[in-house]
Amino acid sequence: MAELIPRTVLFGNPERVSPAISPDGTRLAWIAPHEGVLNVWIAPLTAAGVDWASASVVTSDTDRGIRSFAWAHDGRHVLYVQDTGGDENWRLYDVDLPTMDHRDLTPFDGVQAQVIAMEKKFPTEILVGLNRDNPQLHDVYRLDLVSGALEKRVENPGFVGWIADPDLSVRGGIAPEPDGGLRVMVRDDADSPWRELLAVAAEDAMTSAPIAFSADGRSLLAMSSVGTDTGALVRIDLATGSTRVLARDDQADVADVHIHPDTREPQIVMFLRERLRYEVLDESVAADLDAIRALHHGDPAIIGGDDADRRWLVQFTDDTGPVPYYLYDRDTRSGQFLFEHRPELTRYELAPMEPFSFKARDGLTVHGYVTFPAGQGREGLPAVLNVHGGPWARDAWGFDPEAQWLANRGYLCLQVNFRGSTGYGKAFVNAGDREWGGKMQDDLTDAVAYAVGRGWADPARVAIYGGSYGGYAALAGVAFTPDVFACAVDIVGPSNLKTLIETIPPYWAPMIAMFHQRVGDPARDEEFLWSRSPLSRIGAISTPLLIAQGANDPRVKQAESEQIVAALRQAGLDHEYLLFPDEGHGFAKPGNRLAFYAAAERFLARHLGGRVEE
Repeated sequence: MAELIPRTVLFGNPERVSPAISPDGTRLAWIAPHEGVLNVWIAPLTAAGVDWASASVVTSDTDRGIRSFAWAHDGRHVLYVQDTGGDENWRLYDVDLPTMDHRDLTPFDGVQAQVIAMEKKFPTEILVGLNRDNPQLHDVYRLDLVSGALEKRVENPGFVGWIADPDLSVRGGIAPEPDGGLRVMVRDDADSPWRELLAVAAEDAMTSAPIAFSADGRSLLAMSSVGTDTGALVRIDLATGSTRVLARDDQADVADVHIHPDTREPQIVMFLRERLRYEVLDESVAADLDAIRALHHGDPAIIGGDDADRRWLVQFTDDTGPVPYYLYDRDTRSGQFLFEHRPELTRYELAPMEPFSFKARDGLTVHGYVTFPAGQGREGLPAVLNVHGGPWARDAWGFDPEAQWLANRGYLCLQVNFRGSTGYGKAFVNAGDREWGGKMQDDLTDAVAYAVGRGWADPARVAIYGGSYGGYAALAGVAFTPDVFACAVDIVGPSNLKTLIETIPPYWAPMIAMFHQRVGDPARDEEFLWSRSPLSRIGAISTPLLIAQGANDPRVKQAESEQIVAALRQAGLDHEYLLFPDEGHGFAKPGNRLAFYAAAERFLARHLGGRVEE
C-alpha cells in the first residue's frame, strides 16, 4: 500500500509554476508563493541558466493569489488580472519593473476586463475588452502602457469574441445566432463595414472557431468542422471565402496550434486522442520537436518563448509525476531543466492514468481514464466516479491531483468523457444536446456498470463526485439513480436547470441561444428542465451528500446550492454543506481548498471505507 500523500502536497500552493521568458530573453518570470500567497517572481536568465539566487518577487497580492500573468512586449511591464472574492469581474493590473510602480489599469467596479491582443510591433499598446457600457458586451479599448490611458476603439455590435490582426486592428468578430449557430465576421480595415466570412450552423458551433489572421491580413486560420465531423485546421481566404484544409484527424478535433510569431504560419498542430498526437506542418521545426520529445517521456507543449523565437519554454504532461518545465534552445537544439511545479510529489508513488473505452447502452463508444490505487490490486475496489465540468470540456491524460488523491486514498478513480464532451468531433458533442440528466447521465451510469462488470469496482461502494457540471451530475446521480451510488460530492453544481439558465452572468447573455439549444429554454421547456433538475426529485434521494459552494459564484449562484440544501434539510436527509464566503466558481485560496478536500476525504472514507490523512 502506497504511503499517504499529504493533501498540502497535492492541493496546496505549487512551488513554482507558469514560467515566461521576457521578450528580450534576458529574464525568466514565474508564479510562486510569497508569504503563502501566489505572486510573480523574476530572475536573470543567462547562457548558463536561471540565476535563482537573484530571484525577487515583483507583485504584492496578499489575498487570492495571482494565477496568470504576461510580459508586455516592451519588457518593462508585467501584466496580470485579479478579481474580488471569485466574482470574475477581472481587473487588469501591471507592474513597472524599473520603478516597481503598481497600477490598476481598469479601475471600474462591476466591470470585467479581457486581454484581447498584444503584438511585439506595438510594445506599449494592448487591446483590452471591457463591458463597461453594457454588462453583456465587451467593447475594445486601446490601452497605452506609458500613460495608462484607455481609448475605446470598437463599439461592440453584438459579438461574443474578437480577433485582431498583426497590426492590432480588430478585424474579426464572432456573432452568435438565435438558433445557437454563429457567424465569423470580418472587415478589410478598421474603417470598413463588417461582413460575413463564414456561417457556422449550430451543429458546428462547438467544433469551429477562428484562430488568427495571417501576417498579410488576407486570410484567417480557423478550426472548422463544416462539411466534416472533426474540427480541422483550415485557412479561409478573406476575399473569396474559399477554405483549404491544412490538417485534420479523423478521431479528434484540433487541440492546439503552434504558430510562428512573425510569419503567423502554423508550424505544429496537436490533436488530443488518448494522448496528444503531433502533426508538423513546417519542416523547419521538425528537428526541434524531435529534440524536445527526447527530453522527457511526457507529452510536450510549447508554452512561450522570446521575441526572437530562439528560446522556447516547454511544459510536459506526465501522469505519474509533477509537471516539469524546460528551457529549449533552438540554436543548439538542447533543453535545460528549469523546475517541477510540485517537486515534493517525487517522494511518493503515483498511480498511472490508463485510457479505457466502453459501449454505452445505445451503442455509442465512450472514452475515459481509470486510475487504480498503487499496490492494492484491481478487483473489488471502492470507486469514485469523478465527473468533469463544462460540460463542454473533457478529461485528458496527465497529472491530475484529484485522480492521484483518490487513488492514494484507496479508491478506483473513473473519469469519463460522456457524450457532450468536446474534442471528439461534432457528432459526439451534439449527442449531448438536451441530454443533461438524460443520456449524458446514462453514460456515467454505464461507466460504473462497466467498471463493476470488469470486476474493478465494488458495486456497494461507488461515489459520484464533481464540480460545476460535474456537481450537477453528482446531484442527478443520487436523484435519478439513487441505488447506484453510496454517497455523492457536489461542488458548485446547479440543482435547478431553469434557475441556472435564468441567472447566467450578463456577459454570457449573448450566448443564451446556445444554452437554449443544448440544455433547454426556460420559456418553452419549463416542465422539461424541471424534470431534468435534481431538485425535482428530492423525494427519491436517499444517498448522503456533501455540497460545497462559493458565495460569490457568478456562474452557479449560491441559491443553486441553498435551495437543494433547504430541501434536504426539510426532508431530514443526510448531508453536509460547506459555504465559502470568499470564493466563487471553485476554490482559489489554498486554505479554503485544503479545508474542502479534508472534509471530502472524511466524507468519502465514512461512506466508502477509504484512507484518511489525520
